Amino acid sequence: MKSRNDHHIWNIYLIRSLILLMGLLTACGANTVQPSGSAGGAESAGAEGETILYQAANGEVRIPQHPERVVVLADSYVGYFLALGIKPVGVTDNALQNPYFQGLTDGIVNLGDGKSVEQILELQPDLIVTFSGEENLEKLEKIAPTVAIEYGKVDYREQLREFGRMTGREEQANAWIAEWDRKLAEQKPKVVAAVGEQTVSILSPYAKGIYAYGHNYGRGGEIIYGEFQLKAPELVQKEAIDSGQGWASLSLERLPDYAGDYIFTCRWAGDDADPSVVYDSSIWKGLPAVKNNRVFQLDPTAAYFNDPVSLEKHLEFIVEKLTQ
Repeated sequence: MKSRNDHHIWNIYLIRSLILLMGLLTACGANTVQPSGSAGGAESAGAEGETILYQAANGEVRIPQHPERVVVLADSYVGYFLALGIKPVGVTDNALQNPYFQGLTDGIVNLGDGKSVEQILELQPDLIVTFSGEENLEKLEKIAPTVAIEYGKVDYREQLREFGRMTGREEQANAWIAEWDRKLAEQKPKVVAAVGEQTVSILSPYAKGIYAYGHNYGRGGEIIYGEFQLKAPELVQKEAIDSGQGWASLSLERLPDYAGDYIFTCRWAGDDADPSVVYDSSIWKGLPAVKNNRVFQLDPTAAYFNDPVSLEKHLEFIVEKLTQ
């Protein structure tokens, strides 16, 4: 039979063993081998991948792997987060004006033009997304990890994948792309059959003339020229698409050379110019598309956006108008 002293020694030994074991487990957790960088410039970090190292336009940024309080100052990208099932805590007024986001932005704080650092600080974000060249970038970086993005550097599919990698929502990104490709495959034959070899242009009157848009600058161009591969007028193809710029500027006098057999149009939302200067002109009224009732008015507050949510709405509108 063991003595009371033997029991005491055994208890001490057991306690010391448990302490040592706990120490070893803690050390192992703290020194977990980090996997090599994954696609998109993201690298896992921390014992449970709590953060990732993301390569942004402003350099490497360590961000939460699953951010919960995201502020999106780059209004073009708000719809990407919505498509991934992430509701930002704050966005710019411009994004909130997009009618295509109706019902998806309830409760999101309106940050106006996004320049109030104090207002952003109050939201206590764990991630801020902005455009490259943001004037308040250094101030934003002091509030939370800030990812700056160069607009148009990658197409919308790859941009969605990037945001999926950034936020731990890769499955959601791939699911949206798969469903989107299914919709396009279903609709493209109908549109191509209706339009054939006729040309399509996207035009916006503004203070100094008219913008003609191409394949990567919103207004449905990603679908019209990119996905459906419909023909653009020769000068639009050369100056807005082949150049990679996405747009061209022209005077009213040169409009007939840029106008297609079908025209999608709206005023440019970037100034207060009166579009009737163009729409009421004899040059506009003399265009074949106008005479043939093949002019379709875009919503100027929604036309600018080319995110997944907006693209779905653009697709519905384009298919409806070109196959009616």
